[in-house]
Amino acid sequence: MKNNANRSKKLTEANLTVGYVAKRSGVKVSTLHFYETKGLIRSWRNGGNQRRYKKDVLRRIAVIKAAQAMGITLDEIKQTLATLPDQRTPTQKDWAALSKQWQAQLDERIAYMQRLRDRVDGCIGCGCLSMSKCPIYNKNDHLGENQSGAILLERD
Repeated sequence: MKNNANRSKKLTEANLTVGYVAKRSGVKVSTLHFYETKGLIRSWRNGGNQRRYKKDVLRRIAVIKAAQAMGITLDEIKQTLATLPDQRTPTQKDWAALSKQWQAQLDERIAYMQRLRDRVDGCIGCGCLSMSKCPIYNKNDHLGENQSGAILLERD
């Protein structure tokens, strides 16, 4: 009986239409459906089998969009949100912890981009055979024996 009461309460709380959520959050309806299939947000179905969302989905979508803007992948976002109890929407305290966790990833990406920026004028890090003036010219393709691609780009 208690489960039915909880379900009923969630259904009555879930009164935002997919169109309203899309407009209010600034994402397309198809994006909401995609987020739902990825397990990032959830909806409930009303008696007419239409999706309905609780109002806290707007904050959850804002967190997803903010994380994506920082370059965090949807899989990483999902893993991080899964650490919250009962799949709840992040509170301000939760956001502080989540963003701190993502700051380390951002710092790594920034350092990587700075290394790339500093090398781009002299070498693209590919270990190629064609740029004889390249500071890391790959004479006799010795790098190709072990790896392929832009293999020197990742080195410090």
